[in-house]
Amino acid sequence: MFTIFVFVVLTTTATLLHINRMHFDDDFGGLDFLAKAAAWFWLAVYIVVPIAMLVLIVVQERAGGDDPPPRHPVPVVLRVALAVESAALLVVGALLYVRPTTTSVWPWPLSPFTARVVAAWLLAFGLATALASVAGDLRRLRTAAIAYTVFGVLVLVGVARFSGTLDWGSAGSWLFVALAVGVVLTGAAGWRLAPTPVRAARHRG
Repeated sequence: MFTIFVFVVLTTTATLLHINRMHFDDDFGGLDFLAKAAAWFWLAVYIVVPIAMLVLIVVQERAGGDDPPPRHPVPVVLRVALAVESAALLVVGALLYVRPTTTSVWPWPLSPFTARVVAAWLLAFGLATALASVAGDLRRLRTAAIAYTVFGVLVLVGVARFSGTLDWGSAGSWLFVALAVGVVLTGAAGWRLAPTPVRAARHRG
């Protein structure tokens, strides 16, 4: 939940920094109503959701309770891979968020607003990956591993769909693809190794 909170806060901040990009004015002809509705809906979501999530996090922390002892330790190789990928995601995400016009850290052109929204995704996944690398139990990582795998697959689909926009003569583009492939492989490995509820029950038995 904390990583989702980080994402929505960063996206809300990006929205407020680029509020002039939101279509609140009559500049879309016959589509004015739809453009305005989408703009106000986006703004409402990214103002209400962070507040609601903060309340939920506080309530969850006050509830207390102890975590069960780990039964399925994360392999060292997987921990190292997650740590490396986390560092890459966090560094690129931070650079893209702080300096959204820095084109050298992203393989295709982005507007400043889009760059910061993309950076919010990278930072959230980077934080989640960092937490996963120090987690003690594969059982708790199953859902995160599935999301991580899907994230990497979608990135590769985007690369394939818009391959003409990438500068394939740049080492950065190849490093980007290599990172995406690594994300898919690491996520798939965690997904495969993490026990399902049925397997976990059998293990306890």
